[in-house]
Amino acid sequence: MAADSVSVNSSADFWHVMQTTRAFRRFKPEPVDDVLLARCLEAATWAPSGGNQQPWRFIVLRSPATRAAVAVGAQRALAGITEVYKIERPAADDSSKRARMARDLYALHEGAADVPAAILFCVRPLPLMDPLSVGSNIYPAMQNFLLAARASGLGTLVTGWYANAGPELRAVANIPDGWELAGLVVAGWPEGQFGPVRRKPVSEVACLDTWSTALTTPD
Repeated sequence: MAADSVSVNSSADFWHVMQTTRAFRRFKPEPVDDVLLARCLEAATWAPSGGNQQPWRFIVLRSPATRAAVAVGAQRALAGITEVYKIERPAADDSSKRARMARDLYALHEGAADVPAAILFCVRPLPLMDPLSVGSNIYPAMQNFLLAARASGLGTLVTGWYANAGPELRAVANIPDGWELAGLVVAGWPEGQFGPVRRKPVSEVACLDTWSTALTTPD
């Protein structure tokens, strides 16, 4: 699906969009139109922030220099993922689900410089803010972007690559002191289908009044 075939005013059932906003690791080579990216970033600006200060900045990384920094972060992240999750490059004849997932993971990280779109989310901590409050001023905006992208037909993936290449990204993107790197989202026209996310049921994660009392709902 090409960018010009999707309206930037696209609308979809809200609950369906949320239920199918899953992580994509495979993208078609077609670029993402700037108009569509800007529309999704406008949705990001509609997110709440403390005192409506809107202490965020969104940087679309497109130049060879910024993409090289993204690739550095991806390579460093891949080394950590391989160690923590014990993921190895699968044999060529391995067609298992885990092998397919591993291939996608390696291909994404090794091709990080060429992803269709990469957006760096930055936040400026406000005075007297604790670390969790800092995050609360940027992550709702990131989620708005993910949902807007999904509603427009884009696949997305939230990565930690920015944390593995902080100095490089700061230098090439000329990020001033006082601003924190908070997230990096990869986006593009997805290879594959938008399926429902797999999550724990509400009864396992929500409580009523006390930690040990599960919140249950009628069937």
